[in-house]
Amino acid sequence: MTIDGHRILLGTHIDDFVIACANRPVLDAFCKRLLEACDGTYEGPLEHYLACEIARDLVANTTQRSRTHYSKEVLRTFGFWDNPPRITPMKPNTRLSKDDCDLSPKPDFHKCYSGIVGSVGYLVTMTRPDLVWSYSEISKYVQLPGQPHMEAAEHVLRYIQHTWNETVTDTRGSRRINELWG
Repeated sequence: MTIDGHRILLGTHIDDFVIACANRPVLDAFCKRLLEACDGTYEGPLEHYLACEIARDLVANTTQRSRTHYSKEVLRTFGFWDNPPRITPMKPNTRLSKDDCDLSPKPDFHKCYSGIVGSVGYLVTMTRPDLVWSYSEISKYVQLPGQPHMEAAEHVLRYIQHTWNETVTDTRGSRRINELWG
């Protein structure tokens, strides 16, 4: 939406809102009206949103996003916090196949595999683009996982154990708009 020529961005998830605007007085006035109408509370500058830690440096024009706490919890939940780490998200030359599917996986095995895949998927959202391909591969077999699929998922967890504190940093102003840089 636009108020007095200033664009306001509003992101929502159930009852959590993130509101952004380049003009602070316009943003403050909008937030005040919204909070009065919805009987909400202002939690201050954005630091956490949907298990994502956010750190802004206004002088350097950078924003860092991470899920370090969530990563540690995933590793502890599945018993991989103390396992030997891996330096790649997927074992080289891994080729997962539907031929390796177990047509009747044991319920505990299936639940564990589904949990790992779901947790990796949540990490991929907003903070871990390095896991996208691995997640894509292991998620194909979430209905009927076999042992090779579990081994691949466990490799991903060991990679997360190596990189649990990785962040994504967005920088404003140092590059041209819409320029892809890596």
